[in-house]
This record gives sequence, structure tokens and C-alpha cells, in this order.
Amino acid sequence: MAAPTATVDLSAALVTAPVPIGHWLAILPVAHCIMLGAVLLMVRAYPRLQAWLAISGLAGLALMDAALLAKVAAEGPLTMVMGRWLPPFGIAFTVDLFGALMAFAAALAGLAGGIHALADIGESGRRYGFFPLLMLLMAGVTGAFLTGDVFNLYVWFEVLLISSFGLIILGSERQQIDGALKYAVLNLIATTLFLVGVGILYAVFGTLNMADIAGKASDIGGTAPLMSLASLFLLAFAMKAAAFPVNFWLPAAYHTPRITVSALFAGLLTKVGIYALVRVMVMLLPVERAELSLVIALAAAATILVGALGALAENDVRRMLGHVVISGIGNMLAGVALGNAGGIGGAVFYALHSMVLMTALYLAAGEIGRRGGSFSLSELGGLYRQSGGFAALSLVLFLAACGLPPFAGFWPKVMLVKAALDSGAWWLAAAILAGGFLTTIAFGRLFLFAYWRPAPMALAPSRPSWRTVLPVAVLTALTIGFGILPERLLALSQAAAAGLVDPRAYLQSVFPEGAQR
Repeated sequence: MAAPTATVDLSAALVTAPVPIGHWLAILPVAHCIMLGAVLLMVRAYPRLQAWLAISGLAGLALMDAALLAKVAAEGPLTMVMGRWLPPFGIAFTVDLFGALMAFAAALAGLAGGIHALADIGESGRRYGFFPLLMLLMAGVTGAFLTGDVFNLYVWFEVLLISSFGLIILGSERQQIDGALKYAVLNLIATTLFLVGVGILYAVFGTLNMADIAGKASDIGGTAPLMSLASLFLLAFAMKAAAFPVNFWLPAAYHTPRITVSALFAGLLTKVGIYALVRVMVMLLPVERAELSLVIALAAAATILVGALGALAENDVRRMLGHVVISGIGNMLAGVALGNAGGIGGAVFYALHSMVLMTALYLAAGEIGRRGGSFSLSELGGLYRQSGGFAALSLVLFLAACGLPPFAGFWPKVMLVKAALDSGAWWLAAAILAGGFLTTIAFGRLFLFAYWRPAPMALAPSRPSWRTVLPVAVLTALTIGFGILPERLLALSQAAAAGLVDPRAYLQSVFPEGAQR
């Protein structure tokens, strides 16, 4: 179908007024990551200096994202236009509460991973580019959360994929190459589908600006192949998020790299897929999402149960956590399927909780392997006697992953179950509860085998490093804090969901005069 045409005065599209200083916050985190990555590459011959520059940069990124979140929460969505061209002609970074929350959570996970890498990544890994690749990964993740253009969402996907390919093979071990191959093939297929969808989207709307598409979608819905387009995006983003039935690549790949890399992947990469799915299906194509809601709900229920059963069946701790990631993706998909403010709010809260929790769980798994000498449940034991404090931290994380009170994982599940029951989808609520029950059994089995039973062999004395314990302790404290005092995060998640369901504030930020070109 031919793209919509209109006579446009291009001179009116030029930016003439200066950009408000506060709006530079929309682009500053991405520019910071790219520039710091270049600096780290130039000092690769000095591994110690490189590491501390990276940690300082990641801390700065967290502060920038915190300032951006505070500004958006106080003033509403903000837009930064590139090249002095107004949307939809120019490239825009548009940040709403959903994107700001996700970017801040990603920065916290990245900082925790960077600190852990001080102990986990040796001089060889640093010389081969771990920290520059980490900053490039953070640039891709942050750019995806902050962009207001669908094609640039694709570009930032490519940036994070390139950096993740480098991180997953860092060390060049046989199992890493095998895991990287599985990871690469499925993600490249998903990326290709995404690019095809972007091409069709431009052919239909004549624009790739998200606000412009959101404003036009309801007007041309009956005359354009939007259902096919929505199905294509659903498949592409489901593959990237590791949703059923295209989830098999994740547990086969995430256990192969260094544990710091696995933690970053589990905390960040699948959440970018969920973010893109929520942004496109809920904000841009809401009518088509409603038509596909049953398909999404069935995929969500299957993802929850397949992930939980896979976790219950695994003997390797890292592969078990890969299945837990998949089960969590199913909970977020359930919110997308429900589509109301309660369901989307639950999905947003769950995504934020999962970014923190899964990063902490993988880092804790690294400590399990280091202290116990193995990642196999059949060979582990005695960790409680070796360190009661580490056992307590691990137990908190396990209970949070099961969605049990009083930890942060409890509240999004309550929101999702309530939204499902309010919508009459009792079977989806049952799947969410059943997934939590099976996950509880899986983590109970892990705690009994690895911590509670006597060690099968004498364990060597372990001297924990603050570099490995501190990130896990801080992330665990966040999980406890937002479980006991959830009101602020609940309010932010619900406000973010309301902004997605009713994007008028988002559109007003991009088109302040209310006119779309």
C-alpha cells in the first residue's frame, strides 16, 4: 500500500528555538556510554586503569539515568531532537516513564556486573575488550529504552547484539563457541524479522517516529495490513525475549560465558525484547494487540510453565537459572496479553524486579560455583556451614524469585493475578500461580542440595572478595526494600502503564502543537 502523502513545508520542520538544557538528559546516557567505550579501548594496555574507569563510568551512567527518571517523573515525557529537524522528519529520543525506569534499572544491573567483573574477569579478558564491550552493551540497551524511533530501536538492537556476541565468546572456550552459535542464529533470525517489519511499517505509515505512528494507527487500521505487521513484530520480539515456543536457545547459551556476562545477559537482554514488545504492541498497535491477546496469553502461560518445569528438571545451577529467566518472561507476557492498566503495570513492575533479581541470582550462582567447586547439584553441599551470611542472601533471592512475600517479586504477581481475574482469564491466573509453585519447589531443591545437606567432599576454605559479595548484597537489599516498601515503585509502574495505554502525553512531548505531519 502506498504511504500516506501530504504537502509539507519543510522549512517549518526546522528547529529554531534552543533545546532546553534538561532535554539533553535524553541523549546524555547513550553518548556517555559510547564515548567511554572508546576511551576504554584506547587504554586497553592498562587493565587496572581501564577497570576503574569503567566502574566510575557505570556509576556516572546510573546517576544520569536517576536524574532523567526524576525529571520525567516530575514533568512528564521529554523529547530531544537530532539535527535540528522536528519529528517526524528528524530522529528523536523520546523518554517517558516506562523508558526511564527501564534505563535506570539497567544502569544498576550494569554497575553491579561491572563491580563483579573486577574479580571475575582477569587481565586477559580485559585486554580482549570486556569493559569496552560492556559499555557498548550498555549503550545499546539504554538507546533502545530511550529512542522514539522504530528504526533506531532496530539500530540499538544491533549495537547490543554486536557487543553481546563479543562478550559471550570472551575466553574462546569450546562451550562458549557452541553457546554463541545458538545465541547468534536465533537472534539474527529475530533481527531479520524485525527489520522486515520496520520496512512494512514505513510502507504503511510513511514514518517511523513512534508518536507519529501511534497517532495515525487508529485512522488507517481498516485499510492497512496491521494484523500481519503485529504478528511479525510479536514473533520477532518473542524470539528475542525467549518466549515459548522459541525459548530453547536461552538455557543452551546463557550458561556458557563468564558468570558476570551471564548475569548481565539475564538481567538486560531479554528485557529489551519485552520492552520492545510492550512499546510496539501496547502503544503503537493496541487494536491489533487486543485481537492477538488470546495468542499472547497462551504463549505466556506456556512460557511460565515450560520455564518452571525446566528449572525443576535441571541439575546445573546456571542452566536452571536460564529456565527461571524464561518463566519470568512468561509473567511479563501475561501482562501484555491482558492489555489493561493493571496487567501492563504488573508487567512493568515485574520487568524492573527481574532486571535486579536475575542479575543478583547469576552473580550468586558464581559464588556457589566458586565456593562449592562445581555448578552441579549432585556435587554441591555444605554451603550453609561454610558461610551462613551468604546462605541467607541466597535464600532471600530464591524466595523473591518464587514471588513470595515480603520480597519485591510478590507484588507484580499480585497485580498480574488480579488483572487476570478481573478480565475473566482465570486459567492465566492459575498458570501464574502454578509457575510460582513449581519455581518454589525448584529453588527449595537447590537450597537443600547446595546449602543444607553435608558437603560430598571437603570444601576448601573460601575467602570472599568484596567485589563479588557487594553487588549481590546491594541488589538483595533492593529486593527486600521494594518488597517491604513497594508503594513508590507500584505508583511509578502504574503511571508508566497508564502512559502506554493512553499515550497522549507522549504524543504531546513529540508534537507540542498537537499537529502531526
